[in-house]
Amino acid sequence: MSMSRRAVLKTGLAAGAFIAAPAVLRSHDALASSGEVNVSAWGDYFDKNTILADFTKATGIKVNLTTFGSNEEVENKLRAAGGKGIDILFPSVDTGPNYYKDNLLAPVDEKKFNAALVLPSLYRQSLTLGAANRGQRFLVPFDWGTEAITYDSTVVKKGYGDLSYADLFAEGLTKKVAFRQKSVVVSVAIYLDALAGKPAAERGMALYKSEDESRKAFEAAVAFILKAKANVGAFWNNANEATAAFKDAGCAIGQTWDTTGILLNRDVDKKWKYTMPKEGGLAWTDTMGFGAGSTNVEQAYALANYLFKPEVGAAFANSSGYNSAAVGADKFLSDAAKAGFAMAYPGDAIDKLWWWPMQPGFFGKLRGEYVEKLTNSLKG
Repeated sequence: MSMSRRAVLKTGLAAGAFIAAPAVLRSHDALASSGEVNVSAWGDYFDKNTILADFTKATGIKVNLTTFGSNEEVENKLRAAGGKGIDILFPSVDTGPNYYKDNLLAPVDEKKFNAALVLPSLYRQSLTLGAANRGQRFLVPFDWGTEAITYDSTVVKKGYGDLSYADLFAEGLTKKVAFRQKSVVVSVAIYLDALAGKPAAERGMALYKSEDESRKAFEAAVAFILKAKANVGAFWNNANEATAAFKDAGCAIGQTWDTTGILLNRDVDKKWKYTMPKEGGLAWTDTMGFGAGSTNVEQAYALANYLFKPEVGAAFANSSGYNSAAVGADKFLSDAAKAGFAMAYPGDAIDKLWWWPMQPGFFGKLRGEYVEKLTNSLKG
């Protein structure tokens, strides 16, 4: 499930600066030149005035954008509509099975989508992480990133190599810690396994083996967190809430997505740092899929091919802070993107990433149960 640092750097999973969008579409891009496409994306993915506006200018296709803040939100929306109303969506790859059981996604038509635009290693790897069902591909890797530690370096005097998930629960941090409940229970399980001396490949994996083993691991993680409940200053469920935890709620350290820490460092104050804990940052792949009831199929594929152009992938990465899966996007990496990538992944950090596995049927319900238990206990 892991990807070596050398492979990442060779294939260019990080991307960068904006280049003006091409005015003429070619090959796979020329599927549609009018109409509209309904897109549902993470809230921090697209600015309507840049990438999507450039697509409309180049093709004449109007983009109707709605946003979501969690995988559950977009999944439930598509399920409620019976797979209709969304032409393109961007779920995390490990949630693929949640869509397949209700036939909510259409298989990817590689006669319409140019798979050569996607980094080959990530395209192949995604098949084992949830992108395929019954021999058919339903999801295309769109970007990847991590969830690790954002911290105020004037308060937390550590860095890569000695920074740990345990530092979220250290003494002297009353009301100074932020996290997303559904992730912190997993990272604490990984930390507890590391503390017990388990090999890296086994850390946190009890959560996915069986319902009984998963329950035991969640119980231990929640109990550990609650011992330091006084540290918790804020919860977050989306990018805006994560940023507000540090800018508005006074938190000094937290577990966040990469874009939170990188953009705080780039746009707010250099004191903010983002890097991997020694146990390994949580790594995710978000994907692009097509709603089973799409009524704008040609327009959807036109947008899909456009988003994987190297310069467009670079524009996305530079604005969002995430890493594009487009081949060649790394050639347009800006100095700011290079600096953010170097801060987040020094040394052997990429070798130690913990990639979210494909979710077994019991996992989502069980995690939801313990997230509710944790949240209620922290509020009590």
